[in-house]
Amino acid sequence: MLNFRKDSVFIILPIIFILLIGGALLWLKSGDENNSNAEQQQNESSSTSSNQFDPTNPNATSTGNAQYSSASQQDIEVDCKMNLNASQRLIINEQTKNCFEFFITQYGEKNIDQIKADFEKYIKANYQEPALSQILDLWSRYMDYREQLGKLQPPSSNANSAKYYREVYEKQQNLRKTYFSREEIEGLFGEENLYHEYTLKRMEVMENKSLSEAEKAKQLKSLFDQLPADWKENLEQMNKLEDLRSLTADLKARNASPQEIRQMRLNLVGAEATERLEALDTQRSQWQQQVTSYLSERETIMQSGLSDSAKTAAINDLKQQQFSSEQDRLRLNTFETIHDQGGKLPFN
Repeated sequence: MLNFRKDSVFIILPIIFILLIGGALLWLKSGDENNSNAEQQQNESSSTSSNQFDPTNPNATSTGNAQYSSASQQDIEVDCKMNLNASQRLIINEQTKNCFEFFITQYGEKNIDQIKADFEKYIKANYQEPALSQILDLWSRYMDYREQLGKLQPPSSNANSAKYYREVYEKQQNLRKTYFSREEIEGLFGEENLYHEYTLKRMEVMENKSLSEAEKAKQLKSLFDQLPADWKENLEQMNKLEDLRSLTADLKARNASPQEIRQMRLNLVGAEATERLEALDTQRSQWQQQVTSYLSERETIMQSGLSDSAKTAAINDLKQQQFSSEQDRLRLNTFETIHDQGGKLPFN
């Protein structure tokens, strides 16, 4: 089941959109009857804290993980720290969705009826009115939404295109509008939508054939600059590295000039990072020339009429002369092995 969390979103690529279509296909109603009736506990005293349940209260011990968690979750705290306002009404946010998903991810170890019963028991044991009714009503609609999510038909467009993922996303958005209000959608899915929109726009920029690589870099940087600060911190290295590799490969594939590569880098990562990249390019070029020259001279020695021992001694001398550091000589061993096996040398 799809369990979208902000801490995991940063390692997820657009494959998440495929999961939106297929993830809920497992929602097949179990034929097992759920005969257990939820035993109600005494409601805890009213509080304006984010969660009315106090795990230090000896009267609340029956609400521990064992009662509500699947076997694989016994060492995980029940993730249901929902927020209430001063009037004890639910504040709908990502924590609300995380609570729902904590129970939903038990599917497979528990059937749907058992999950629903456990959730209702947990909420009734830990929340009072008016939040109680709010949570149960929202949970019911969320479960219906997740079930219908698995019934969405995938688009007919190319599954590797931005258009495909945009259509999936819009189908999902339209489905949400049938179950939730605008405020509820923003609370439950606001941060998720932010990431989806950012990812889709990045894909659309990269696929736009009317843009040069430098123009793409400029637009990608603009998209990144619009993200919240905490998102930038997590996404910066991953996305910029990915974009640099992709745009550089495109430029080299069409034999672009060094000036074009430099402009793309300036637009994407700025002057300071561009200078570092150019310094790295220089180092790589020097290394490539050095290795190529060594392998050529080494081949000449190998084809000479010297004895095997003389060849070995000559090659060792050549290596010592051209590569002064032990680290470079160890690195060279990899290139020698690949060269001798007829492989492509890994200069990039």
